[in-house]
Amino acid sequence: MEIAAPQLRLQHFTPFSKITLAICLSSSPLCYGADNIAEQNKPNSKYEAELERQRILLIEQGQQIEKLTQMINALTAKEVNTQSAASTDQAARRKAQADKPAKQTEQNVAQNKPVGQAPPKSSSAIEASAIPELGDTVSGVLTGKGTLVLEPSFGYSYTDNNRVFLDAFSFIPALVVGLIDLREIKRHSFIGSISARYGITERWEVDLKVPYIGRNDSQRSRPVSIGVSEDEIFNASGHGIGDIELSTRYQLNTPTDGGPIYVANLVATIPTGTSPFEVEFMQSTPGAVFPTELPTGSGYVSIQPSITAIYATDPGVFFGNLSYGYNMDTDEEVGNVDPGDSAGVSFGLGVSFNERTSISLSYSHKHVLKSKINNMKIDGSQLDIGQLIIGYSFRYSLKTNISLSLAIGVTDDAQDTRLNFRLPVTF
Repeated sequence: MEIAAPQLRLQHFTPFSKITLAICLSSSPLCYGADNIAEQNKPNSKYEAELERQRILLIEQGQQIEKLTQMINALTAKEVNTQSAASTDQAARRKAQADKPAKQTEQNVAQNKPVGQAPPKSSSAIEASAIPELGDTVSGVLTGKGTLVLEPSFGYSYTDNNRVFLDAFSFIPALVVGLIDLREIKRHSFIGSISARYGITERWEVDLKVPYIGRNDSQRSRPVSIGVSEDEIFNASGHGIGDIELSTRYQLNTPTDGGPIYVANLVATIPTGTSPFEVEFMQSTPGAVFPTELPTGSGYVSIQPSITAIYATDPGVFFGNLSYGYNMDTDEEVGNVDPGDSAGVSFGLGVSFNERTSISLSYSHKHVLKSKINNMKIDGSQLDIGQLIIGYSFRYSLKTNISLSLAIGVTDDAQDTRLNFRLPVTF
């Protein structure tokens, strides 16, 4: 009887059982196919080793992928935080930009006060470059309560006049007996000053101005009718403290519907400079008299009340001023001298290009009545002083402005040119 060899399937055994079975079959008559079984087992062992190596590689790659995932998540979270911070900062800037016009308006009200800032000859006359930027909702134009403004300034003026002096008697229009003196006068004046302006309340301010004046005159004279063949040239100069000015301003109303703003002004000038009656004169030729020193003051007390009107209409500001100057008489060697009162008017327009730059154009005119000596009027002492003023203003910072103005004389009695630079600083 022939026994058939069993059909073994190695996949039904563990590796250890496979080895045991191979040993048993090799020593048994039933070892049919044992060598084949061993040969078949070798490829399976290599396959499992390869699988194990691949499994280890997958685990390592999985760990690396996990690390990369964590790094990507960290970078993403950081970028989100950065974008969130940038968005918050941008929103804050937009809010600050939106609040800027309102804050700028408040600062203009609190810091820009030079309404009615005076030119040298009229302390209450409006100067266009001094007008602040106003809006329909602005209710105050003077120095804010508790605010101090120091304003250094420097001015230069030039005057060139040709005059005829008559010290003679005229019998008929074609016959004059006496001295006829033809003079050419060139006058240079430099004025440096420092003023302090303080706001007592939101509608009331006081101002103190101390000037220092330097003057230089060059006169060329040619007396005729007395046989003088050469011109007389005489130079004179003078410098020192000028007349101190004390002023106060009060805002009369607070418009709520965009109407005009009215400001009352009062300026007093104290004669602290060298008086014209204190300088000495010399005579070069008969009838030709020249001063040896130039005065730096007026020699009398002056009080000048005025009223200012300001009307704001975007982007411009209209303004005007009416004034009356009372000049007190003084007793001098020549007798009782009454300098004569004055009346003035000025008006103009200021236009703002942006929040920091503006220009203005205005006109000022003052009429001075005749002077008197011992109640006798002096012929030729009546004056008309008219000036066209061009102003420029630049806001250098929140506390500092730069103002420049040019005045051009349009009448014979006015200075030919006057240039003024101001630098108000708010504290």
